[in-house]
Amino acid sequence: MASRPGLIRRFFGFFWRTIGFLRTLVLNLLFVAIVAALVAAWFYEAAPELESDTALVLDLAGPIVEQHTGSAAGFTALQALAERERETQLRDVLTALDAAAADPKIGRVLLLFDDMGSAGLATLREIADAIGRFRASGKAVIAWGVAFDQRRYYLAAHADQVLLHPFGGVVLRGFGGYRNYYRDALESIGVTVNVFKVGRYKSAAEPFSQNEPSEEAQRDEAALLGDLWSQYLTAVEAARRLPAGSITRLIDELPQRFAAVDGDPAKLALQEKLVDGLQTRDELRAMMIEKGTADPKHKSFRQIGLAQYLATLPEKEGDAVGVVVASGEILPGDQPQGLVGGRSTAELIRRAREDDSVKAVVLRVRSPGGVVFPGEQIRHELEVTRKAGKPVVVSFGDVAASGGYWVALAADEVIADPATITGSIGVLALLPSADRAWEKLSLHTHGTTTTWLAGAFDPRRPLDPRARELLHSGVAHTYREFVRRTAAARNLTTEQVEELAQGRVWTGRQAHEHKLVDRLGTYREALQAAAKRGGLGEDFRVAYIEREPRGIDRLLGMLLGEASLSALPLLGPLAPAAGVVPDALQSLGADLRWLRSAAADPLAAHSHCLCSADALLGPD
Repeated sequence: MASRPGLIRRFFGFFWRTIGFLRTLVLNLLFVAIVAALVAAWFYEAAPELESDTALVLDLAGPIVEQHTGSAAGFTALQALAERERETQLRDVLTALDAAAADPKIGRVLLLFDDMGSAGLATLREIADAIGRFRASGKAVIAWGVAFDQRRYYLAAHADQVLLHPFGGVVLRGFGGYRNYYRDALESIGVTVNVFKVGRYKSAAEPFSQNEPSEEAQRDEAALLGDLWSQYLTAVEAARRLPAGSITRLIDELPQRFAAVDGDPAKLALQEKLVDGLQTRDELRAMMIEKGTADPKHKSFRQIGLAQYLATLPEKEGDAVGVVVASGEILPGDQPQGLVGGRSTAELIRRAREDDSVKAVVLRVRSPGGVVFPGEQIRHELEVTRKAGKPVVVSFGDVAASGGYWVALAADEVIADPATITGSIGVLALLPSADRAWEKLSLHTHGTTTTWLAGAFDPRRPLDPRARELLHSGVAHTYREFVRRTAAARNLTTEQVEELAQGRVWTGRQAHEHKLVDRLGTYREALQAAAKRGGLGEDFRVAYIEREPRGIDRLLGMLLGEASLSALPLLGPLAPAAGVVPDALQSLGADLRWLRSAAADPLAAHSHCLCSADALLGPD
């Protein structure tokens, strides 16, 4: 019988096997990255030198986001490898339109919407304002699409000319929708969701504890949606020079009007003056050649895309306004872009504070809230920045509610869009109890603890009344802090804040009326306000303070760089087609994920409105 190897031999054997595995892993990653870089470089074409009478083509692909999900380098690389949905950064669109307005070589803008995804109304308003600034320079904007949903049409309506494919249509349906309520379903399997909240209107947990919304939640949502829909209608009807009330009458009489055009949606859109003409893509190309200059090499019109145009813009130097983006749910610790980490976002603010070239800080918020403590970490870091002598301006995007509002309570100035969803000053905690589910499955739980608290929050056991009292007290304390901090920051009494709080959600316009924000304005105006407070001139630099790429993100960024942009159209077809998940199932998955994360730490208070600015506008 062979003797077993000794301890030292086994240790070194394991050590060398581990080294071998790591070496193989690193070599494989390098191989994949190098192959991707070679493919990208093979198809790479340097951006052509910008010629006169060029059309800037803005093909708004994917959701309009504040910053790329994950990291910029990793996003570009994975997008090139067709592993990630395309996204368009709001800042890129605004920068391009404003630069093109003053660029003598850009003759016009063509907006394409076929691949555009989600965007909230505040985001749409930002882009529409930039379109207006471009048109004010005397240049034309042309919008074309196969079909226009409410998001796409809002932007298209602000163009000089709106063109629709003859087999397309314009779909305007109003805001709002339906959501799932799980109480009976959970009760049927023996699960009870214990909810602890302060705020009559704090409805984020209602889907788990009720079968329908409370009266307060319904009134709150109706007021919110009514104001947002009014803003939408007013803007679109003004942009299209339609009589007030035209779109409402069209929706009310849609069956009759649709039948009158024999069920032809494109003809209806033209008849109702929602569009200016019907054109196929080749007819559009011919028109653009006629309006501009032909490009014989590509058998099209002289044009440049968004990414290529941004690459031609010179980088500014000198002192800057530093921008930190807080986009997504607020969570503890370090989080990637697309989420807001308490520690990671606070670290970015600290970097901006300690950078001598940054003279003022803008926190750009697009968040429905989340866990309270990381939100407080961010707010505190802004407070420290102000005390250090650097001005802080907070700019609200589509949503800045609950924890997204909390983080703004240390700013010199808070600027919201009229369509921002904000407020929701309230706190909640929730904990599922599944003891009856265990009984149904004939499962039994036993154990020994040194104190009652050690197993008090075990979901397999009934919730201990003492634990219930703890949660009630903690949530009430956090709510009082929320109200107190809001009163101090907004120069209001606690009684005044109580009238506006209780979890109630407001539009930016309503929030301004109630003094919850300082003024209404665009993201551009927030940057200008920060520059003025920081003593900068009109032509200031904007520096985005973002997490530095590490590990594979850094490697892919170095190897691929901008060359990957050229490979996107060629590598895209290699990706597997995504399945279509019904909206109801998507909502179910999102709700259960939130329930799981909220219940993971029972003692962590949450300030979350469970609201989505994207969803209010309907499906993509």
